This record gives sequence, C-alpha cells and structure tokens, in this order.
Amino acid sequence: MEKMSRVTTALGSSSITGRTMFCHLDAPANAISVCRDAAQVVVAGRNIFKIYALEEEQFVEKLNLRVGRKPSLNFSCADVMWHQMEENLLATAATNGAVVTWNLGKPSRNKQDQLFTEHKRTVNKVCFHPTEAYMLLSGSQDGFMKCFDLRKKESVSTFSGQSESVRDVQFSMKDYFTFAASFENGNVQLWDIRRPDRYERMFTAHTGPVFCCDWHPDDRGWLATGGRDKMVKVWDMTTNRAKEIYCVQTIASVARVKWRPEKKFHLATCSMMVDHNIYVWDIRRPFIPFATFEEHKDVTTGIVWRHQHDPQYLLSGSKDSTLYQHMFKDATRPVDKANPEGLCFGLMGDLAFAVNESLVSSDGGRKPYPGGDRRYPFFSFKKPNPTEQFAHVSSALSVFETDLDSSRMDWFVKTAQLYLLSGKPFTELCDHNATVARELKRPQVSTTWTMLRIMFSDPAPGPNHSLSKLGGLPLMNSFSMKEMGPESRLERCKGESRQDNIHLEPGNSHISNNNEENEETEGSDGPTEYMFGDAELDDDDLYPLEHDNQTVAEEPMYTLPPEAFQLRHEIIDNPSVPEHLQQDKADSPHVSGNEAEVACLTPIESFSLISISQPLYSPHLHANFFCPIVREMLSHYAERGDVQMAVSVLIVLGEKIRKEIDDLTQEHWYMSYIDLLQRFELWNVSNEVIKLSTCSAITCLNQTSTTLHINCSNCKRPMSNKGWICDRCRQCASACAVCHHVVKGLFVWCQGCSHGGHLEHIMNWLKNNSHCPAGCGHLCEYT
Repeated sequence: MEKMSRVTTALGSSSITGRTMFCHLDAPANAISVCRDAAQVVVAGRNIFKIYALEEEQFVEKLNLRVGRKPSLNFSCADVMWHQMEENLLATAATNGAVVTWNLGKPSRNKQDQLFTEHKRTVNKVCFHPTEAYMLLSGSQDGFMKCFDLRKKESVSTFSGQSESVRDVQFSMKDYFTFAASFENGNVQLWDIRRPDRYERMFTAHTGPVFCCDWHPDDRGWLATGGRDKMVKVWDMTTNRAKEIYCVQTIASVARVKWRPEKKFHLATCSMMVDHNIYVWDIRRPFIPFATFEEHKDVTTGIVWRHQHDPQYLLSGSKDSTLYQHMFKDATRPVDKANPEGLCFGLMGDLAFAVNESLVSSDGGRKPYPGGDRRYPFFSFKKPNPTEQFAHVSSALSVFETDLDSSRMDWFVKTAQLYLLSGKPFTELCDHNATVARELKRPQVSTTWTMLRIMFSDPAPGPNHSLSKLGGLPLMNSFSMKEMGPESRLERCKGESRQDNIHLEPGNSHISNNNEENEETEGSDGPTEYMFGDAELDDDDLYPLEHDNQTVAEEPMYTLPPEAFQLRHEIIDNPSVPEHLQQDKADSPHVSGNEAEVACLTPIESFSLISISQPLYSPHLHANFFCPIVREMLSHYAERGDVQMAVSVLIVLGEKIRKEIDDLTQEHWYMSYIDLLQRFELWNVSNEVIKLSTCSAITCLNQTSTTLHINCSNCKRPMSNKGWICDRCRQCASACAVCHHVVKGLFVWCQGCSHGGHLEHIMNWLKNNSHCPAGCGHLCEYT
C-alpha cells in the first residue's frame, strides 16, 4: 500500500502528458505491457522484443532484448508482462512452451534471468501477482497452469483445467489467493493458489473459446470475459453462482478486454480478426461503442491503459507493425454519427418506432393509428457531460400493433412443417404442397403449385386408340347426340347452314371412343384432351358414317348448352317445330324421306362436342418455354415478402429453374428464409433447407463448428480415441449417472462436470434435484 500511495502521489504532482502518436516497429507485435511509472512500454512478438520510452512527442527506442546472432525460440513471444512492483522485472510466454523472466538491471547485454520449460506446448499467457514480487502464473495450450516462485528453479504448483488449452489467466486485484482462467471449451474457472487439486468454481461463460478475461480494478467481484461468440460479458462473482450482469455484443471475436481506469462502467476491447478498431464500451449502453480508435490498418493484438489511474491514454500494438498512443479526446464518437431514429418489425408484424422525443412533441394533434398505438417513454439519467458521457437525450418508443387475425404467422409455421421439398416424384410434391396451401386457405399459392406441376411434368405417351381405328385421319371430332327434342331432331335432319365434308378411307366405317383412353382427368401426365359440353360419348349414340363422301347439313341451333354456344334468339316456352322446316322438309335435297323418318324416330335431345381425339400438334411445350414466367413469378413472391414460396419452388424445381436465377439472388432468398425459420425456432426445417440448397455459401452453414470434444466422466481427461472406452482409465465414458448402465442411444451430459446419461433419466432427476446425480457436487442445469 505504501508503494501504491507513492505512485498516486507522483501521478498527482506530475501528471502524464502527451498526444496521439505512433512509431513503426520492425515486426508485428503480439503483446505489449507498460511499466508502473508509465514511462516505458515493452513490445513483444515473434520477431521483436524491444522497450520504448514514452516521451511527450514521440516513442524512443531504449533497449533491444533480442541479442545474439541467432536468437533462440525463447525470444519468440506470445505474451509479455511488466511487473508492477519490480520495475526491472519482465516475463514472457514463448511459443516453444518456455516461460522466461528478464532482469533489466543486469549489466550484460543478455537480460535473460530464468528459464522454465515445464509446459509442453505454447504458453498463451503470463501474469504476475499484483502484490507478490516473486509469484508468476502461466497458462498453456497443454491445458495446465503453473505457478512459479522466481526464487526457485521450478514451479511450485500445477493446476489442471481438464480442458484442451488455457487462453488467459488473471490474478484477482482484491483477493490475494484467487485467480481466474479462461478456456477454449467456453468455461471460466476460479482457483485458489493454495489448492491446486481442484478449482473453486467453474461456469460456462461463452458458446465457444473464451480468449480473455480481466478483473475490475475497483469492484472486487466483477470479471469481464470475451470470446469467439463476439460477446463481452461481465460477471458478478460475489454471489453463490456466477451471475451475468452485463453483456456487450461486438461485431467480431474478442481478443483482449481491459477495464478503463477510474471509470467503473467503461472497458476497452479489440478483435482477433476482421475488425481492426479498438472500442471503448459503456456496459450500461451495450449496443453502440462509447468511443472508437480507428488508426490501425491490421488486427490489434495488444491493448493496455498507460497508467492504472489515468483513463486518458491507451497504448496499442498491431500486426501492421505499429505502436500507438491514443488520447481519449481524439477518439471517434459513434453515437454522434448514429441514426437518431430506429425502426423494427416484430415477428408477428408489429412495428416499433423510436425517435427523439423533441421531434414528436410538436406533433400532438396527429391521429392515432387505427390498429393501436402504444408509447413507451425512455429517458436517460446521465449528466450532460460531453467528454465522458453519452449525449443527454430522451426518446419515445411507439409500437403499432397490426390486426391480430391478419398478422398471425401460423400459416408460415404450418406451411414450413407440412411442405415436402424432396423424397417423392415431382408431381407428387406439387400436388402435396398444393393441398397444404389449399387447406391453409391460400388459394393463389395452391394454384401456383398446380400450374407448376402442369408446366414441368414429363409427358407420358398415351394410347392412340382413335388414330388406329381411323387410319390416316389426322383430326376427328367425336360427337355425342343424346335425347334431342323433336325440334332439334328436325334441325339435325334439315340443315341450311354450314356443311362439313368428312372423308373416310375404306375400313373406317365408324368412330369408337373409349373413355379410359380418350378422356384425361385433371392433373394427369398424359396428352391433354380438349373438353367441350357436358355430354359423354357412347358407342350407341354414334351415327354410322358412309364410306363415300356425303354432306351433312346442320340447321340453326335453338336449344344448346349455354357453355357451348351463344343462343341465337330468345327461346320460347314449349316451342313447336318451325313452320318453314315443316314446309321445306320434303324439299330438302340433303335428306330423303326415309332418312328423315328414321331421324324423327330417334330420340335426341342434345348435341355437344366432347373431345378432340387427336390434336393437330403436340399439346406439351418444353419446360424451357415456361422458365421466364416462373422466374417472374418467384420474384413476385419474394418482393411481396413470401420468400418461403420462392425458396420452396426453387428447391422442388431444382435444375429446371435454378440456372435462370443468378446465384446472389438465390443466396439472398435462402438466407432470408433460413433467418425466418430460425426466428420461429424451426431448426429441423432450417437444416433441411440448408442441406437441399446448392449455393456454396448456404451449404456450409451447417458444416462449421461440428467438432465435439469429449471428456471422460471418470478421469476428466479428453478422449482421444473414437470409441466410448477411455484409453487412460479404461472405463466406459457413456455410463448413465442415474441408472449406471451404458448409454447406447441419445446421451446428454453436463458441460460443467462431464457427467450425464440417458436423456429421460437426467430430465427426471433434475426435476427434483439441482446437484449432479453422480455425486460430484456440481449444480447441473438442463435447458
């Protein structure tokens, strides 16, 4: 405490001065650290290990620690730390697994002090105890943490994290015996240096590797963690169970996190890839950075505040081989460029609109929205200090609710669950999907599926019975004459209008029609028949046709089905035979007396054209003929918001339509549909759509992060073989913790303690118990 007070006094008497500045390095930097008096900074990397002085106007190189003609791998550093109690003591983590300490007080050129080679793989992190001068902690890729006493030649304690690798270790600022460690499996462990056999607490912090952690310098129980899931989380460790109290969503994996001195709610982060900027966040407002430093041109690898009591200066090193000092007053404020309005649609169609209250206060006379208008006032309680706080604003949130019946999305969920996209012939898929749409009262979609089946179904060669009987007759209209009235019978007998000449070859004396051969039902794959009228053709109703040429005259029609021809004049009730027909019947040159007599004895009431047995051309068009129409139809559905229909048709048609639509449009449709499915938690349907997609950007969505690392539930070590027998303890790792039998089906396990068993047994156990059924004492949860 005496040394700490002296530092504070020195800082008060001679405050730190400087400006935003940078210097070029000889090689990319992996880590940086600053000495306790904030006058020097050490930069370490694979090919650099130098100390720079922080002067008011520039960086000045003071010492190069890479000495010798051929520096060993001990100089290749993954991390570096400057002791905050001993100003001449440095520690580095080497990529070859060595932990090296350096004494700057040595008179020789080589400042290396001690070398520890107990780790078998790369050391990711080294950390000095904040108050003990000789205690050093390291975390390695081999899954072990080691505590070194610099007065001895070897480690005094070894801590096994029971995981693949340790990414970060940090001593607590307030608790003398406690340190935190983060792991690649997403866990964070708290250890007591006096008990190296078992951790004090463990919890799952992130869905993926946890790359960094940092204790709050003022609040004893706050621990910040950052991981590959692009999140920074703040945990309250003072409770019985770690409690997440703040969460910041970033845009890239978080590589480093450092609390800002003298600012309780501020922390700085940098990314491991993609994003080159450094962000300072106010964890109370996690959706937009409080400040941004945008000077680096490549990934930032190390950040550190220049002094533990000065929040105005931030040092950073990068892979672009530069070292920067950032002044906080020169930082970019993203909130100044942010859009002051916000607009978002809810899952069920509700619309939320947030705007500065000053803009809507003058609009007091506007009419409320018919569907509903609720306003939620939001006020910020920060003091209007433009240098250290967000701007003092108050916003109003309006929620416009749509009609409940019209905005329900049940049809979307049911359609996604009931649609068939593969596994059956094309015609069956279309018919099934059309039925689903029709049952959900979506007639346009149902009709679209039916039309697609008609357009793209392959034509089956149908029977040609009529043609075989008619010989060389290219076109034959089949007629059915049933039960015509007396007046119609005379019309048939005495024709004064159009005459049809029908020529038949010998041997074709009549037309035979088979309903099973000539008549196609709707939805069949055979040649399309053209149907007219409401009568069917019977063989008994056919009039025999003569072999020689004869002319059949048709009289003007008086009683016809309304769907066949238009009526020529008004029909009189109970009409009698027209007088001119009675007068001209004997004079007709086309019908003899006997023929007319026979015709009059035949009861015929209707005359209708039933079908064309053999069309003049093939009724089936090639599928490519319809592709432009289908492409416009899919675009119409997508632009209207029904991306589900566009993607479903795209999958069912496959190669028939895929080449007509560019890849970017297809990818956009797929991503939109998958996003909707996942928002409705339709995970199985989403995975099926991903599997059936042919876009490379879509098919890879379910092929990432598929590796599952398994620990043995007995010895807690990772299982290296492919079976279920641990090669170390020779025990079965899949035994149920409840019934103690081998699990041969679905297996569920706790990521915290590695115990598990049958899904049903674990669920029933956790209904009434909170501790692990194996008796390890871990508080397991089933979510």
